[in-house]
Amino acid sequence: MTRIKYTREEALAFHLEPRPGKFDITPSVPMMTQRDLSLAYSPGVAVPCEEIARDPALAYDYTNKGNLVAVISNGTAVLGLGNLGALGAKPVMEGKSILFKRFADVNSIDIELDTEDPDDFIKAVRLMSPTFGGINLEDIKAPECFIIEQTLKEQLDIPVFHDDQHGTAVICAAGLINALHLSGKKIEDVKIVLNGAGAAGIACLELLKFMGARHQNCIMCDTKGVIYQGRTEGMNQWKSAHAVMTEARSLEDAMVGADVFIGVSVKGAVTQDMVKSMADNPVIFAMANPDPEITPEEAHEVRVDAIVATGRSDYPNQVNNVLGFPYLFRGALDIHARAINDEMKIACAHALAALAREDVPDEVALAYGKTLTFGRDYIIPTPFDPRLIHRIPPAVAKAGMNTGVARRPIIDMDAYEIGLRGRMDPTASILRGFHARARQAQARMIFAEGDDPRVLRAAVMYQRSGFGKALVVGRQDDVKQKLEAAGLGDAVRELEIVNAANTKHLETYKDYLYARLQRKGHDRQDVHRLAARDRHVFAALMLAHGHGDALVTGATRKSAHVLNLINHVFDADAEHGAVGVTALLHNGRIVLIADTLVQEWPESEDLATIAERAADVARHIGLEPRVAFVSFSTFGYPVSERAEKMHRAPKVLEDRGVDFEFEGEMTVDVALNTRAQANYPFQRLSGPANILVVPARHSASISVKLMQEMAGATVIGPILSGVGQSIQIASTVSTANDILNMAVISACNIGTGS
Repeated sequence: MTRIKYTREEALAFHLEPRPGKFDITPSVPMMTQRDLSLAYSPGVAVPCEEIARDPALAYDYTNKGNLVAVISNGTAVLGLGNLGALGAKPVMEGKSILFKRFADVNSIDIELDTEDPDDFIKAVRLMSPTFGGINLEDIKAPECFIIEQTLKEQLDIPVFHDDQHGTAVICAAGLINALHLSGKKIEDVKIVLNGAGAAGIACLELLKFMGARHQNCIMCDTKGVIYQGRTEGMNQWKSAHAVMTEARSLEDAMVGADVFIGVSVKGAVTQDMVKSMADNPVIFAMANPDPEITPEEAHEVRVDAIVATGRSDYPNQVNNVLGFPYLFRGALDIHARAINDEMKIACAHALAALAREDVPDEVALAYGKTLTFGRDYIIPTPFDPRLIHRIPPAVAKAGMNTGVARRPIIDMDAYEIGLRGRMDPTASILRGFHARARQAQARMIFAEGDDPRVLRAAVMYQRSGFGKALVVGRQDDVKQKLEAAGLGDAVRELEIVNAANTKHLETYKDYLYARLQRKGHDRQDVHRLAARDRHVFAALMLAHGHGDALVTGATRKSAHVLNLINHVFDADAEHGAVGVTALLHNGRIVLIADTLVQEWPESEDLATIAERAADVARHIGLEPRVAFVSFSTFGYPVSERAEKMHRAPKVLEDRGVDFEFEGEMTVDVALNTRAQANYPFQRLSGPANILVVPARHSASISVKLMQEMAGATVIGPILSGVGQSIQIASTVSTANDILNMAVISACNIGTGS
């Protein structure tokens, strides 16, 4: 897997747009009427207040406490950057909060405390702790982090977890379980050498000892060498707890005959000679970031039998904390735990290890561009494995229940696991599926509007994200200037810039276009102007001749105008069955609306074709189609001539013998609401419709834009279907990320029928 590139400007833009920061807070209850306001606040709010005052445990029922974690830091040890202060740490803490939400549906708030005094820090957290169901400490320097965490654990009755310590330890333990399994060794027998006696290193060794590693078999090293009994220089109580009787004084000495090396130190700390001196089938966890103590290539060059893990995503076996902390807290919160103890951490490690030994879902293999099977290069699950959410929290919850830290044990574990499966927003997995398929396709993507900075940024992101080759239609000097203005000057060497002046295919393109247009009022001069001067036509001609695999355009001109230009090259019109399908993603639901692009006023036969095209798109994105022909009437009432075609369209589909669910005509609420559907027991949909076929293009456009502007729905599309080539038309208000999404969809051949 290639390492994803980004520039300073891209990183800043990501945090600036569309609004500063990385998350918003949205209400989970209606707030539309005076009654809603009276219930949410005064006077109605007094009722749960009184109940909680009477029984504090009810806070888990009547507030968000039970699904709310505070991510708290003072910024004294931010990533590898050192002491940046409280405010300098905020972007990292915001990022941590959205990882909680994204991977385990845990709500989280970042809190940055402007103090380096442990007592002040402890007091502040203790005073605010009633608000939260758990505390995640982050980026606090040692040894203060040990003092702060231990004291808060003693004072609070909710989980307190320093992820820099224990998150790393849990994932390291999971990987080691499988590495030792492959090498045929037992944890109680192996010699372990750890380099880096900071927070993470000490936590790793403590957890491994709790799991059975023998104290005398574990040697810890720091910048001054081996931590041995009797050493006084650079020591503290936490290091002293791991001092052993040994003659070894340097890391090089300690590595002789070692079965396991665990590194949380610095780049290059381990040499090839050290690796050579290790025991058979050595396990090397070189977790220094951003560069490991020794690279897998360097280790395998001298020891082909080595099992190597790092902290980097571009190498196999990434030790990534996101595999741990979201699911540890998910399981702990769901039993209203008083703590996250060692047994819960070990349960998490064993569950992760067991998951890696199972067959890997196809979608995970697609995301990583290769088949993953348990072995030396796959001992730890990948962060995007969809099974993590319903496999790890139950294991954590069971361990918490068995060790007495659960306030509210889970009675039906099977039902709990089912609930976890449905907890995550399905739109995320669909978007991730698009990305996985695009990476596998490696399409040569034609970006038609190379004079627009948004398009150029999307093209750079497309190529740097590993989706394929970006072909930009534009002038070399203009593209270079705009990339430099966007802080992406180095990208001009990566992109392939194409135009009529530098292509050897222009005459071929013109001959092809003239053959299509000669009987439509276009002479040779007209054709030359279109092929040589119009970027949309030129890009379409590139696609028609196989000089690119897919096309994205439309960011600078209205979609109707762009579609008209594309029609010079392809039959992308209503007569030939072209359809525009727009996906709306909102509150965990996905609904497709059609036709949003091509057919102005379709008749019943056209509507049936629109339904078929939309069903094809739905299946491409992993949905089982349920089509509703929507109108202002439901099953013939009220009677209207304008609703008649919607009434007839289902019969057309019946006659065509399609293999998906459909029904109509019906109002939107009946289509989307199962309670409303229950009033019509004869209707054929097995659940809420996920495809709405509307009477006309204008009503489709109005519906989409209303949802986008009023409800904040995510809009993907319109996806052009039925053309036979992969062409996607972005909107003029698209951001660079929107254009990238359209390029990804185009790379997936969604809507082409293939």
